[in-house]
Amino acid sequence: MPEYETILYDVTNAVATLTLNRPERLNAFTDQMLAEIVKSLKQAEQDEAVRALLVTGAGRGFCAGQDLGSFQDSPSDNQLYEHIMEHYRPMIKMLRSIEKPVIAAVNGVAAGAGASLALACDLRIMATTASLLQAFGNIGLVPDSGSTWFLVRQVGFGRAFEIAVEGERIPAKRCLELGLANRLAEPETLMAEARAWAAKLAGRATYAIGLTKRAMNRALTSTLLEAIEYEAHLQQLAAGSQDFVEGVQAFREKRAAVFKGK
Repeated sequence: MPEYETILYDVTNAVATLTLNRPERLNAFTDQMLAEIVKSLKQAEQDEAVRALLVTGAGRGFCAGQDLGSFQDSPSDNQLYEHIMEHYRPMIKMLRSIEKPVIAAVNGVAAGAGASLALACDLRIMATTASLLQAFGNIGLVPDSGSTWFLVRQVGFGRAFEIAVEGERIPAKRCLELGLANRLAEPETLMAEARAWAAKLAGRATYAIGLTKRAMNRALTSTLLEAIEYEAHLQQLAAGSQDFVEGVQAFREKRAAVFKGK
């Protein structure tokens, strides 16, 4: 297993837990951390023993976004463009393309690109004391790392624009109301509840879950009829899996299905 310096990576009971591990900086991103996140996601994707992923932060923060200490006061030429494309785009792409369920356990503030990381996960459980913050506008920047794409689709244009330009913390309770969070948990039980949720998903038909994620990703940019056709294609793939055979047999035998993931 690869060794990491800025993250922790663990696989237990078919769940890979990726913990951002720079608590002294509220887990702010560095180039090294971004590279290690992508590497760990690829590792989880290729590991057949991993059936679900959990992303969280060490200490009191989820992720404070980019560590600004690595940038000049006024970045010149294409520095920011190249940095986003080289370091952030691969991370967001991996999160959306990995065909295993990904849960963000948001234990504290998720700000800037840290909010983008949380929004890129499939599901979010937040501590009642946690919050999301689109901090970009507070320093004269534009939401990036997919934030505009995720926000508009999750809460609609009006609310997304308000969240982006006002740059205010959105408490966990409000995130739940807006649909930016799926569940809330008390801080002391957050990780136990997140792990239980991830383990439950890991026990389901994860091949079908991966195909469902693939279908929903495409549905965001397709017409209704295109979506129906693509669903039919993926349904044919799912019907050829051992999980489908097991699911039908378990239904007929009135017992719990034991899914293998294909």
